[in-house]
Amino acid sequence: MKRTYSLPFIKVLLIAALPCLLIAWDKKPGKNGETPPDVPVTYYKLKNGLKVVLSPDKTSPTIGVGVYYNIGFRIEPKNRTGFAHLFEHMMFQGSQNLGKMEFIQLVQKNGGILNGSTRFDFTNYFEVMPAHKLETALWAEADRMKGLKIVQENLTNQQGVVKNEVKVNVLNQPYGGFPWLDMPQYANENWYNAHNFYGDLADLDSAKLEDVQSFFKTFYSPNNAVLVVTGDFAVADARGWIEKYFSAIPPAQLPPKPDLKEPVQEKEKRFTKEDKLAKKPALAIGYKMPERNTPEYYAMGLIDQMLVQGQDSKLYNLLVQKKGYSNTVNGGINIGLGSMYDYNGPMLWVSNITYDSTISSDSIIRQYDIAIDDIANHVTAEDLQLALVKIRSGLYDAMGGNFGIGKINLLACFALFDDNPAKVNMLESEFKKVTPELIRKTARQYLRPSNRTILIIEPKAPK
Repeated sequence: MKRTYSLPFIKVLLIAALPCLLIAWDKKPGKNGETPPDVPVTYYKLKNGLKVVLSPDKTSPTIGVGVYYNIGFRIEPKNRTGFAHLFEHMMFQGSQNLGKMEFIQLVQKNGGILNGSTRFDFTNYFEVMPAHKLETALWAEADRMKGLKIVQENLTNQQGVVKNEVKVNVLNQPYGGFPWLDMPQYANENWYNAHNFYGDLADLDSAKLEDVQSFFKTFYSPNNAVLVVTGDFAVADARGWIEKYFSAIPPAQLPPKPDLKEPVQEKEKRFTKEDKLAKKPALAIGYKMPERNTPEYYAMGLIDQMLVQGQDSKLYNLLVQKKGYSNTVNGGINIGLGSMYDYNGPMLWVSNITYDSTISSDSIIRQYDIAIDDIANHVTAEDLQLALVKIRSGLYDAMGGNFGIGKINLLACFALFDDNPAKVNMLESEFKKVTPELIRKTARQYLRPSNRTILIIEPKAPK
């Protein structure tokens, strides 16, 4: 049985680079001989509000279908932590014409793969199948959008599954939830950004059948979703099937979006969390990000490359190669839950390291300050050019990797959040607008000590 994995596995989903469905390319080289991306995009909306993105690619005789709903754990109901994730599991429990597990069997018996996940600002479902099975995939996704089999037996079963997932992945693991689950709770002030989105066990138990029914009716509606189709298909055929299977699904009355704003942080915050299963201390530093789509946002994407991405990064050089504090240092924007492209609200840049107990946390923080100071005062055009090469490579890996699911993810998110899936072709040009001066300004403004939260994991063996 294909499990519908969620939170801890998202980064793998985005960065895997299996060479299956590649990107379509423009034939005219740009500056420095680079070839800009030209992902084909047909974008329209059905009368019921469903957003549709079609992106044909003849590289492989396969198709990918993704349905993204504009509801993630960030805005799940209060006193129902983990509810968005619980509902993701419910979407595989049967629908009008497909019984329990039959959706999974339908895809797998036709040689396909499928999965689903819950993120800050969306919940997504996708499948990759042979090209001649596109109509089958569209019919199946429409069937569960029309209505789930929401019964107490299925709810009780999936409550148990999710609680077990929390225990296995967080409660009974050393460093469980560190830092991807922990840091938002410590760094943010707004409940929507700061609650335990994997789910408190008591909250998971308290979910009622009427809660599930209301949640589905409200948020799993066509006017709160985007459908993306990629791969080897004819646009006219896809449009016809989408109209046939999705157009009659009624829209919902969507509630007002909650206020997600975070106050400006004016003072450094430090916390210590005891971990009875950890063998070594660990430290994470989180800085609040610039607003999405601003010049500073793109600058932070490049600063991330300079600071922590790869063995040529400043933090790897200082913490691993020079000081030998650890054998690795991790970090990123939307760490552990996606990338800098697939969220739509306040966000953190987070870096973390595990180290020996003989090393003080302050000595590690000093190395972070040295690396950031170097960028804030001494970044060069050469540094910027290297960061551009790295972010370009990572972007193309994400779009071309994992059977093309990375490209589906970008197209869906830009449709949901920006009403513009063709933005996928504009990302590189936005990064190229960044100057060394903007890099320095952004580092000084957003990577200041008063804008950061430090979380230290302290090993504590049970007595």
